[in-house]
Amino acid sequence: MSPIRSATAALTSAVLATTLTACQFGAEEQDTSPIIVAADLELSGAGAPVGETYQRALELKAQQLNSSGALNGRRIELRVRDNRSDASESLRNVNDFGADAQVSAIIMGGCNECAVGAVGTIDDQRVPMVALAPADAIASPAMERRYVFKLAPNAPDSAEALAIELRRNQIREVGVLRSEDDFGLEGLTALQAALEKADIEVLSVGTVRATDTDVSNQVTSLIKDRPDALVLWTRAEQAGLAALAARKADFDGSLYFDASAAGNLFLGTTAQASENATMVFTQTMVIDDVIATTPAKAARRQWFQDYTARFGGYHGSSSFAADALQLIADAVLRSEGEPGKPNREGIRNVLETSQLDGLSGPIRLTPDNHSGLMPQALTTLVARNGRWRLAG
Repeated sequence: MSPIRSATAALTSAVLATTLTACQFGAEEQDTSPIIVAADLELSGAGAPVGETYQRALELKAQQLNSSGALNGRRIELRVRDNRSDASESLRNVNDFGADAQVSAIIMGGCNECAVGAVGTIDDQRVPMVALAPADAIASPAMERRYVFKLAPNAPDSAEALAIELRRNQIREVGVLRSEDDFGLEGLTALQAALEKADIEVLSVGTVRATDTDVSNQVTSLIKDRPDALVLWTRAEQAGLAALAARKADFDGSLYFDASAAGNLFLGTTAQASENATMVFTQTMVIDDVIATTPAKAARRQWFQDYTARFGGYHGSSSFAADALQLIADAVLRSEGEPGKPNREGIRNVLETSQLDGLSGPIRLTPDNHSGLMPQALTTLVARNGRWRLAG
């Protein structure tokens, strides 16, 4: 054999030996297993309008992440179940998701009772969960909710923003219509505290169920005391009904919507009744009114445009679902787990210290605070010509 051929053969053998050794002794292979995220949503029943929004947002955000190349060769796979707006059905879904070792994390929809009712199971099964419902009891106290996180406007922040706006407009007396659930009670407590500091009196309080399709009796009772304004701390559907009932009863005062009343960008049949109403919500709802001076604002505008192009309109709550999926995807990539078997404890640990300038606004999670949306995310919107606009 010639010296050249001999050297070539030796080199080939060495390369082959090195390759075999790497294969045999544990050179890491790239993890291309899917990132499985489960979602328990209200796709039927009273919560369906928002639940369907969350499903659309999750599907759009998953598609964007999968095509972005940011997942290191992996893809997000959603497993969505309808809880029928029922806490018992929701708990069955959560039990099944938690028992599936392939599921990295769970996203729960806007049903407060569902999320609160699942807290014990979530922590027992040690599966990270991000809830999109606003009730404080979902994620607080954080030390007793180790695997539970929340991404929605917080009642004290919303109440404080409303009180500032009411005082600025020299409102001195209000009537309050709240949802007949724990979040409605929580909101009333926060609102009364904020209004007391602002020297604004609550003349009367009415309640409304999520299934109510007529709120005229409650509104008539509230306006009997002739308040300067009505504060509507309800879901979007009931807030719209209340606006219609108030105008039909010739109420000429102002209307103020809490963040929980946010719905579609365009007001539809309630447009005339809601004209000049004020709402506290995130800026993304009206990002087409905002100059994109930062990368975060540019991303929010792009999300607004993508969602609108896909679904023919924009719903304010969509950004919360998208941000929840982004937080989970980031946490999965930053935690170490076996291919096809996520490291739930690692995901939880990353979530607990996550910071994101998200589509909804600034998000900060800490060991002491599992409710991540910052107060700075909220701004003041006003209804003009059939849609929400940025106030000012």
